[in-house]
Amino acid sequence: MPAEVTQYTMADVALHDGKNGTRTWIVVSDVVYDVTDYMENHPGGSELITEWAGKDGTKDFDDFGHSSDAMKELKTLQIGVLVEEDRAKNRKAKAAKSATAEQTEEESQPRKRRRFLLCC
Repeated sequence: MPAEVTQYTMADVALHDGKNGTRTWIVVSDVVYDVTDYMENHPGGSELITEWAGKDGTKDFDDFGHSSDAMKELKTLQIGVLVEEDRAKNRKAKAAKSATAEQTEEESQPRKRRRFLLCC
C-alpha cells in the first residue's frame, strides 16, 4: 500500500518563503517542493528560485524548458501536493467564476442615461 501524500494549502506554502529562517517551498504543477537545500546548487542561481519562494512558479518553470535531469532532481525535493481546492485548475475556475459574477453584477446595475445637448 503506497504511503499517503501530505497535502498543503497555498497558505501553507506562502509561509515558507525562505524569510525569517523558514524553509523555501515552491509549487510546480500542483506539487509542493522544499528547495531550501538545493538553492545554492541551482545552475541558474538561487535568485531564480527565490522569486517563486512561497508561490506557484509553474508557468516560469515550464516556460524555461527544464531538462529531464532537472525534472528528476525536482522529484527528489517533493514534500507533498496541493489540496484539491488550491490546485491550479480550481484557482483558474474560481477566478473565471468571480469575473463572471462581477460582470453579471455590473450588468444588473441600471445604466445611467446621459443627455447630450446639441448647439447650432
